[in-house]
Amino acid sequence: MSLTVHHDSEHDCLTLQLGERFDFSVHRDFHDACLSADARARSYIVDLSEVASMDSSALGMLLLLREHAGADHADIRIVNAGSELRSTLKVAGFDKLFVLH
Repeated sequence: MSLTVHHDSEHDCLTLQLGERFDFSVHRDFHDACLSADARARSYIVDLSEVASMDSSALGMLLLLREHAGADHADIRIVNAGSELRSTLKVAGFDKLFVLH
């Protein structure tokens, strides 16, 4: 599986560690991990440290997560994005929708 999920119950934070590819191939796992009705958390961390490539479906999944987590009130941090991924996220305007670390 190219997605590892950890829930810190003390802080109610769900961490999503993506594998090498963040694309449609992880859609089902991503949905089951954080978009199902029983997968709600107070905050989310999306760790892109292992991601080498990301496509438009990945951007869509991030937007779905944002909506699921409360839209403008969502606490979602995207961390460890390499310079190319970071640039893609900024060009798409995601630096205004998410906290990028």
